[in-house]
Amino acid sequence: MHTIALELVPPDLDGGVEKAVAEGRKVADNARACGLDGRIRHMMIPGMIAEDDDRPVEMKPKMDTLDFWRAVRPELGDIRGLCTQVTAFHDKQQLADRIGDLRDAGMDGVIFVGVPRTMADGDGPGVAPTDALSQFEDVVANRGVILIPTREGEHGRFGFKCDRGATFALTQLLYSDAIVGFLREFARHTGHRPEILLSFGFVPSAESRVRLIDWLIKDPGNPAVEAEQRWVADLAERSYAERRRALVELYQRIIDGVHDLGFPLSIHLEAPYGNSKPAFDTFAEMLDYWAPAP
Repeated sequence: MHTIALELVPPDLDGGVEKAVAEGRKVADNARACGLDGRIRHMMIPGMIAEDDDRPVEMKPKMDTLDFWRAVRPELGDIRGLCTQVTAFHDKQQLADRIGDLRDAGMDGVIFVGVPRTMADGDGPGVAPTDALSQFEDVVANRGVILIPTREGEHGRFGFKCDRGATFALTQLLYSDAIVGFLREFARHTGHRPEILLSFGFVPSAESRVRLIDWLIKDPGNPAVEAEQRWVADLAERSYAERRRALVELYQRIIDGVHDLGFPLSIHLEAPYGNSKPAFDTFAEMLDYWAPAP
């Protein structure tokens, strides 16, 4: 895909279509103001489901991915879609119908994800994400998975997903350069070269109070993740200029470390607290350093 994708979270269901349209206009306005108009080629819309009770921002019922995409797309110009799709709660026919609807609505790629953290792998009555990768090969060309470079056993897990038909991977938010060592090691031991969507997230000062990013990346007992959490916590206390500089420098280190490994690269941008002007300014500086050619 060689794309720049911006994450756009569906609004609360009680906000209606008006809220969705307003969010699309806000994104378009910020993109124009920061020189990103026409450079962002995909919106990545996550399918939101309830997870742990300790989520620091309450999870209210969200607008359906497909409904949101149909409402917001007219505000965004010539932009295509990517989305995540939980597979564990649909049988094969239900999931096939859903994937077909997503494709027909302009979704270029679907990232198959499993159960939330409150459930164990394999739970749920539906299709496993690794089975969906092969079952829908003829339905959607770009079939994605989640890649968490700091997770124990991720090399084997990722290799298995590639064996099953994954064509691209969306990384978890990157707040260290662990992905560099991960992909270098993976490249040494396998011929798989799926496209990698490298995920970079803005850190606002509100993180020091709310700690949403801390919750999003948590993995209790994992020292690599604990180091990332400390880095984010320290960053949130700094000035905007310092935060922006640190995030851009991290972006540069990661791009320099992975661009020559043979993996097609795309960029995924996320502002967990909302797509604000400071977030867009930071993203624009990142992309000035390097951006995938369309």
